[in-house]
Amino acid sequence: MSAHAEEHFAGTNKLFSSIWIWLLLLTGIEIFLGYKPMAIHFMLTILLGLSIIKAALIVAYFMHLKFERLSLILTVVPMLVICICLLFVFFPDSFRSSGLRYKFKEPPPVAVEKTEDQ
Repeated sequence: MSAHAEEHFAGTNKLFSSIWIWLLLLTGIEIFLGYKPMAIHFMLTILLGLSIIKAALIVAYFMHLKFERLSLILTVVPMLVICICLLFVFFPDSFRSSGLRYKFKEPPPVAVEKTEDQ
């Protein structure tokens, strides 16, 4: 009776360290972009793209889906596509609602500083 065990490549410390460094780098870029003044649509597009790249790295390497069978990947990828499509459905509504704030017709009152005479 021969025992047949499948070999499962779990990755090396060097591989996981390099993925971790890439995730730190992408997070640093996202933080840097958060403080740069730019058009909101442009910034959100860049941040969404970077977040998708980070999520793909995490799913592929830290959740070991890169090393799993194709059938498991084919069950996860469609759900990811659906989630991304839902984000694109709701983004225009959030941009529209940002313009619905109350706009003052007159400037807000300014507090008068008290002097010693008053």
